[in-house]
Amino acid sequence: MGELNEAIEFYHALLDDERGRISQEQLNLQLHHRQLFFGERPLCTVLRPRFMTRAQYWLLQTAIRRVMPAFARAYHAALESPEFRRQFGLVPWEEELIQLDHGFKDPSPLARMDTFFIAGEDLSTKIDGAQELYFTEYNAETPAANAYNDVLANVFLGLPVMGAFQRRYEVQPLPGRHHVLHALMDAYRQWGGKERPRIAILDWREVPTYSEFMLFQDYFSSQNFECIIADPRQIEYRNGQLLVDGIMPVNLIYKRVLISELVMREGLDHPVIQAVRDHAVCMVNPFRCKLLHKKASFAVLSDEINAHLFNAEERQAIESYIPWTRWVSERHTMYKGKKIDLLPFLSRNREQFVLKPNDEYGGKGIVLGWETEQSEWEIALQTALVEPYIVQQRIKIPSEPYPSLVEDRIQIFDRMIDTNPYIWYGDYVSGCLTRLSTVELLNVTAGGGSVVPTFLIEKRG
Repeated sequence: MGELNEAIEFYHALLDDERGRISQEQLNLQLHHRQLFFGERPLCTVLRPRFMTRAQYWLLQTAIRRVMPAFARAYHAALESPEFRRQFGLVPWEEELIQLDHGFKDPSPLARMDTFFIAGEDLSTKIDGAQELYFTEYNAETPAANAYNDVLANVFLGLPVMGAFQRRYEVQPLPGRHHVLHALMDAYRQWGGKERPRIAILDWREVPTYSEFMLFQDYFSSQNFECIIADPRQIEYRNGQLLVDGIMPVNLIYKRVLISELVMREGLDHPVIQAVRDHAVCMVNPFRCKLLHKKASFAVLSDEINAHLFNAEERQAIESYIPWTRWVSERHTMYKGKKIDLLPFLSRNREQFVLKPNDEYGGKGIVLGWETEQSEWEIALQTALVEPYIVQQRIKIPSEPYPSLVEDRIQIFDRMIDTNPYIWYGDYVSGCLTRLSTVELLNVTAGGGSVVPTFLIEKRG
């Protein structure tokens, strides 16, 4: 039996009905006490964290190290060439905003990559098998859940079942809030900040992740940084200062609001945009993060017309980790070494592809070909010709068994699982968000959706 399978089975064997009830009661109390909710839904609905071996984590880190230079090369080429930049599908206001120099090196000091580990066979029964992984989306704008992860890890470490598990296994959490703070401060210093900044966490007050902003506010305060949670509607720009509620100046923004929502709801003359333009405030992540955040960035890397842009190592990394991805358009292209007429090919092979809007989140607008009737797929393809969509090769979604308390009894169900490593400065991985689901769109709002903390495990000697 493989190392990870053995650990999971040992954990489940410890979780009898009595220990399950006690652990669930403690988990429920901690979720409420620490406000670990996505809107009104508890963030975690299962009784086991994600276990990852050091070998898996090393594979994840290595893959990110290999592929990120290709993203960086595409980013710089897009900044230099308006013609090349058209492949990213920016709208006019995005073109305007990416012209603004944000004042520091990295367009996405903090980011996250949506990833799937794929085993040689069924991952639910062969977790430790020969594995490969694929990246499917790059959240280069507003990667969330670092604080949720940190606090959930502390909650799980205190559960009775985890106490019993740790007698046999060394368990290492992967904290992330300190990385967020370091990324903010590094950007602020490069931007030219000298004094200790006052941080504004910027997003709408009604978003379901507001409880995470409170966790970040507490953490920043514990590190002796003034921090305020601010709604964009509370912001003014006056006399060279960005003010919250007209009285509190801020000089560093931890931007959680989506740029598209800020512009669509408040316009290009919003005080934050004016202040960034005037170099009166440092904002992380900056407007230029939109380039790589676009789902079209995967089409840019994958498309054979851009192969000349990358060196041999980058091309190999793209081939290894980036699924075949194209803009939906009437064209010919290459697929598995053969030339195809794209639209007729997609029409005939819907079970192998997924359609994704270029700039949405939370699963909005995604069409899974294998779950769609042919007539609906044809309509979706026509929509994708008019609206900005990419098409991506289907990736088999892995699953793992997770226990839940159902009517005071432990029941174990397979849950689909994704792996979302946090990337710092476009360079390295530290930390990981794991999401579970009973449906193939894995996000916290999905059916059976749950976030679980990720631990590295190693059997004690």
